[in-house]
Amino acid sequence: MAWAVPVENFSLLDHNGDAHELYYYSDADAVVLIVQGNACPIIRNALPDIREVRDRFVDENVVFLMLNANPQDDRNSIQAEAEEWEIDLPILVDETQLVARGLGVTRTAEAFVINPSNWELAYRGPLNDRLGYERQKAEADVHYVADAIHAVKNGGELDIQTEAAKGCLINIEEPASEISFVDDVVPVLEQNCMRCHVPGGIGPWSMSSYEMVKGFAPMMREVLRTNRMPPWHADPHIGTWGNDRSISIAEKKLLVDWIEAGAPRGEGEDPLGEIVATIEENRSSVDWPLGEPDFIVDVPAFEVPATGVVEYQNHEIASNLPEDVWIRGIDVKPGDTNVLHHALVGSNEPGSNSRGGVFNNFLGGYAPGVIGDFAPEGTGTLIKAGSNIAIQMHYTPYGKTVVDETQIGLYFHDEPPERYVRHGVVINFNIAIPPNTKAHEEGAYIEFDKDAELYSILPHSHYRGSSSTFELELPSGERELLLSVPEYDFNWQTGYAFAEPKHVPAGSKLIHKTVYDNSNQNFANPDPDKTVTWGLQSWDEMLYGAFVYRWSDETSANPIHSAARFRAAQTVGFLDSDMDGGIQSDEIGERLKKQLEPAFTHFDANGNEALEVDELFNYQKFAAQRRAQAQRQQAEVQSN
Repeated sequence: MAWAVPVENFSLLDHNGDAHELYYYSDADAVVLIVQGNACPIIRNALPDIREVRDRFVDENVVFLMLNANPQDDRNSIQAEAEEWEIDLPILVDETQLVARGLGVTRTAEAFVINPSNWELAYRGPLNDRLGYERQKAEADVHYVADAIHAVKNGGELDIQTEAAKGCLINIEEPASEISFVDDVVPVLEQNCMRCHVPGGIGPWSMSSYEMVKGFAPMMREVLRTNRMPPWHADPHIGTWGNDRSISIAEKKLLVDWIEAGAPRGEGEDPLGEIVATIEENRSSVDWPLGEPDFIVDVPAFEVPATGVVEYQNHEIASNLPEDVWIRGIDVKPGDTNVLHHALVGSNEPGSNSRGGVFNNFLGGYAPGVIGDFAPEGTGTLIKAGSNIAIQMHYTPYGKTVVDETQIGLYFHDEPPERYVRHGVVINFNIAIPPNTKAHEEGAYIEFDKDAELYSILPHSHYRGSSSTFELELPSGERELLLSVPEYDFNWQTGYAFAEPKHVPAGSKLIHKTVYDNSNQNFANPDPDKTVTWGLQSWDEMLYGAFVYRWSDETSANPIHSAARFRAAQTVGFLDSDMDGGIQSDEIGERLKKQLEPAFTHFDANGNEALEVDELFNYQKFAAQRRAQAQRQQAEVQSN
């Protein structure tokens, strides 16, 4: 059959910013892709027919998508078109035109029926025979797409004769010609790839020569089409980031055009060897990328077994610092990147309660995608004299017994900075992800009681994390989407630093949500039949939205941060399931309801039958004072 050609995998964002990877739909009986274009009268006239065939298969396992590859259309205009014409199918936005080019798309209103059992094209052509140019029939006589779906579902072949689809021509741009490897390709590789793909880097192979790049060129094309590389996962249409590592549309098209042209060598001397040599020379001459630290902490050596589960390794190491110091930067040098999943670093004052471990006074850490860095200018974190350095190490065996000897480098301010920098987390310990569920959302928030400046945000979940967002809800109720990560990848723990600090007015809520995929379609899922709850190991889950900020009016000479109140705000933020600003009794379990009964009875100051942050904070202070008083009385009795 002329249609039976392979359809390659791809990943695109739709007009709402949701990600769609074609091969994710391997459990569908059929995938239908219909070409859309704004202002095209034929596709607009076809919308009732599209809805009719979609509704015919609504209870069957068929996926319907649309594809827009018009260079003149963008997400905003496609959203407007979808709203005006009540298009309720996802419209995949093919900004590079690589998907459309691969399918041979030329016009709108053409439909592609794909068989997920072998990823071959089962049909391409018009939806039915109702529409022509400037003419249309009242009813269709032949329903090509519906017939093709039935054929795919029943395992038969489609035996029909059809004309080419009628639709608006799409301006598919020709592939770039005469691309220079030396002048065009190498600068893109150096900018986007060669921080990792060099000898000793975390990339699995080194871009050390033209021959190496050409050998891996088909794989490069695949990971570019599926957005697996480069590892930057923020929706490019939301937010502006100071540490943006995304590849541009033009750069992606250039690389794919070059690869599809056969990756020609062209003229000029291969510069990759010299670039790699320079990178290696710089690396060997500078043991620490941020410069020699003022203070180095040697993490106790740890033997990581070849297989099995390694419990978190927690260390408290005496700093023996004779005086207070202000930290301006931190870097973690892993002993073995193959086994070190993450390292978190904090400090605890002498004699303090160290139950919070690294989070009592968090300093920073390491994970794939997180690199050493300095605090925002004019800010720092205070470590008191004699404090212990708290370290949390998470190791994951990889088939070989190794000894990890990680080091932590701390960088000091010469003088106290003007302002404190703070680290916070939006967290939810109550998550429960039901089994065999493709998209389950959990959320939490933190409410700011004072004006603040937000520097960066980082979403964290485990194997089942699928997508994440951060929103800022202002006191007026207006919401702004700060970050969307449509395709979360557990392998990369990226923090997103605002190009300019984001002002957060007092009374605002920072809302963090994550969608989890606890189904068989999630290849990384350890057990789709299990209800998944909060836990530290990677097969457990987390809703954990880290952020770096400062209080607008806080200075190093005048600290105003209350760790206890912040913890109360965290608690309200994950127990308040409807996010209205207070905990109602029906939002918590019986055990916790009993514990908080005195708070509801005596500390609900405004009488609204809900515990808001200050009310919970006041109750917790009262309860702590009562516990301390009871302990003193017990000590007196024992001493007598």
